[in-house]
Amino acid sequence: MDKKRSEIVIPKEKAVFWLDKNGRWHNVHGEFEHKKIINYFHSAIRKDKQGYYLFQERGKFREEVYFHYEDTALFAIDLVNDPDVTLILNTRERIRLKPKSLFIQGDSLYMKSGTDIIKFTARGLLKISDLLVFENENYFIKVNNRKYRIVEK
Repeated sequence: MDKKRSEIVIPKEKAVFWLDKNGRWHNVHGEFEHKKIINYFHSAIRKDKQGYYLFQERGKFREEVYFHYEDTALFAIDLVNDPDVTLILNTRERIRLKPKSLFIQGDSLYMKSGTDIIKFTARGLLKISDLLVFENENYFIKVNNRKYRIVEK
């Protein structure tokens, strides 16, 4: 019995799907509509030194498909505020909010996490809006009775 695993790596130039600036998957036929497929794609996102790719392992084969994305591949889609503020990403990963790492660019809110940039979706913004404050032409976030200024780039 051959225990060797076949590995298929597809470069992003040959990928037939991409992620738009709002975290929605597309192919030549348009935006993905099937929720289970969308969730499966998001949960399969991985990153290595070459960039973001979708990963799946089935039986004796392993597949990595690098894909294009318009803004970032990671999105804050929800949050839990108990007791710390935890972001839920499109990948289903949970990471702690880092108030000092938030920034605004254009009309979007982002958070830097190591080398990754996480963008807040409309739903993510709605969930975090109770913590946001606008004073004297500046945006702030209030977390654990502390107020942090959000820089604009």
